[in-house]
Amino acid sequence: MTPADMDQALELSPRAVRPSWRDRVLRGLIGALALAALIAMAVDVGVTPTALAAGSGKLATFLRAMIPPNAGGELVRIVRALGETFAMAFAGTVLAAVAALPLGVFGAKSVVPQPLLHFGFRRVLDMFRGVPALVWALIFVAAFGLGPFGGVLALAIADVPGLAKLYAEAIENCDEKPLEGLRSAGAAPPVVLRYGLLPQVAPLMASQTLFFLESNFRNAAVLGIVGAGGIGFELEERIRIFAFDEVAFIVLLYVVCVAVLDTISQRLRARLA
Repeated sequence: MTPADMDQALELSPRAVRPSWRDRVLRGLIGALALAALIAMAVDVGVTPTALAAGSGKLATFLRAMIPPNAGGELVRIVRALGETFAMAFAGTVLAAVAALPLGVFGAKSVVPQPLLHFGFRRVLDMFRGVPALVWALIFVAAFGLGPFGGVLALAIADVPGLAKLYAEAIENCDEKPLEGLRSAGAAPPVVLRYGLLPQVAPLMASQTLFFLESNFRNAAVLGIVGAGGIGFELEERIRIFAFDEVAFIVLLYVVCVAVLDTISQRLRARLA
């Protein structure tokens, strides 16, 4: 739009281009209320200039203690903990995928076309999906003791609802023609699922599962801090004894591993797409 067009539009309908004084006052009030609410919430949770100033000195001390990063003679132990974290993420993802596959089939509208049953099933999945993996880890560590087993169960239980929902959506969006062809030929439902449905949705499901593996490798480190083993346990132990140079080494090594895993996963998912 040229300046001449703007001038003409302003002459024809001033309110369409320039808001009225009432609109400006209303917007100002909304902005002021939003700012006041933000300040009130910040003060309520302790985010104040005084608190920031008091903690900045300690933070600077911690950062200086991290330089240079040092393995502290525990490189083998740290690498083994990283491997344990990946194994925890991999096992949790595989268990979640195995459990989510039949749930995804059952939750797809094209497979189970009963609205009431479908609605109830989705709401149950949403309820379980609302519980984070950290809460499941606290429960399973308390039940089964310290170690990666509780972390594997926590990741699996936390991932099942999300994967089942994605699998169900993938099944609902698949092409129905191959399925109808198999049904018209008299194929049994398991045969229809095996040869008509899975070949269509398997690449997308594999891509979604790889994405969850990436996420679980990051989540597994957090679960280790609450006793689920792996690199998170090693990290928490060194923070507790103020070995911040070793903390920096672990964090840097972990970031490199996450970047490598993300790159590999992205390339695999690009090939599956």
